Amino acid sequence: MLLFGGTGDLVTRKLLPALYRRCAAGQIAGDSRIYGAARSALSRAEYLAQAQTACREFLGGEFDQGHWDRFERLLDYVKVDAAAAADFRAVAALLAGRERIVRVFFYSTASNLFGVISENLAKAGVVTPLSRVVLEKPLGHDVASADLINQQVGAVFAERQIFRIDHYLGKEAVQNLMALRFGNALFEPLWRRGLIRHVQITVAEELGVERRGRFYDATGALRDMMQNHLLQLLCIMAMEPPASSDPDAVRDEKLKVLRALRPLRDRDVLTKTVRGQYKAGVVGGTPVAGYLDEADISPDSTTETFVSLKAEIDTWRWAGVPFYLRTGKRLQQQLTELVVTFDDVPHPIFERPPPPESANSLVIRLQPDECITLTILAKNPGEGMRLKPVKLALDLGETFKTRSLDAYERLLMDTVNGNLTLFMRRDELDAAWRWIDPIIAGWNAFDERPKSYIAGSWGPAASSALIGRDGFEWHDDL
Repeated sequence: MLLFGGTGDLVTRKLLPALYRRCAAGQIAGDSRIYGAARSALSRAEYLAQAQTACREFLGGEFDQGHWDRFERLLDYVKVDAAAAADFRAVAALLAGRERIVRVFFYSTASNLFGVISENLAKAGVVTPLSRVVLEKPLGHDVASADLINQQVGAVFAERQIFRIDHYLGKEAVQNLMALRFGNALFEPLWRRGLIRHVQITVAEELGVERRGRFYDATGALRDMMQNHLLQLLCIMAMEPPASSDPDAVRDEKLKVLRALRPLRDRDVLTKTVRGQYKAGVVGGTPVAGYLDEADISPDSTTETFVSLKAEIDTWRWAGVPFYLRTGKRLQQQLTELVVTFDDVPHPIFERPPPPESANSLVIRLQPDECITLTILAKNPGEGMRLKPVKLALDLGETFKTRSLDAYERLLMDTVNGNLTLFMRRDELDAAWRWIDPIIAGWNAFDERPKSYIAGSWGPAASSALIGRDGFEWHDDL
């Protein structure tokens, strides 16, 4: 496995700890090799020291010196400038004589380097039929740039060798959503218009732009989060049951959802989307700066750090059911959850609590903890038949008494095993960008600037108004 961008944030914060855990669990063979690849001139000892520091920090109490001693035997470093074809001769020398084993090339770099790296790997003669390439998001910044990257990478790797990663799909609760929907007869009859009132998907972060200011200011929340993470969660929620668990059967159904999304164009962009940008406030009891005061951010930037929108799916199953999606930085809480609100019974005969408590709901939470909660109405103890909401909860960690796999742990092993189920196909990526691009075009056409919100809040007031116009509230406001 070659980790391009091997000294970068993603590799040190996520990939190396994930690989350490899989090695500690005995899932990585002792003759495997994992190479960090970057432009820095580092010796193996220097890279191992950096890697150990990162694993100690991000694994915390999980770090074990004995496991580390075994893991570091697999690690090495190679100096590679992605744009320098001559540097790839060193890669070829490392891999010589190992042509009959799986090779994983993980691109944790700017996406404009994906084509260059692929071309140089091909010139060095190291791409074999057993090779896989992992493309980290975001893939491009619009349809045209994404298509160019796919063409460049596709000229070297076959589609079955390309793993477009979205780590949200590797989370245990997302897997359980699929199990809930397609492994039980209970929910399928309810999963449709006429029984579901609306759906909410929230991906909220307490963090600001951190050390990604230059990248983020050129990207924004819509491209960074909505185009991939939230749309993929939407697909899992709304897809039809696939014919089997075959990777392409699953991805075929996700693609149908993306193609059935009603386009947001022209003035719809003004009424069905909200842009926001955080200003100074308090998050978790700590004062934080506003977006325009962050490092590497232009003082007159109009980049959005928050976006919410109303999506509609034009299919028989979902016609008339609104899906509300939102994501943002410097929000009140680190939270990722999907909320399905069911319709009321058609003719209530008991005394009921006032809305919004009267609605049955299913909440699938991905973070900070992974759990599934079903809210039902039960009789309040005492005289009379007054109903009260009660929660039936499945805490995944408590129920199974085991640590859930980190998303990257699962997806890295899926890559090694050649399982494409949880990775985006090229036509999925294209369909997602084709839905997102008109929103950006509409913002530009109407000069729709982001609305301010205080760091530590739940975003601009306009976001509450967006869902409120339909008579609903965000789940955290209930």
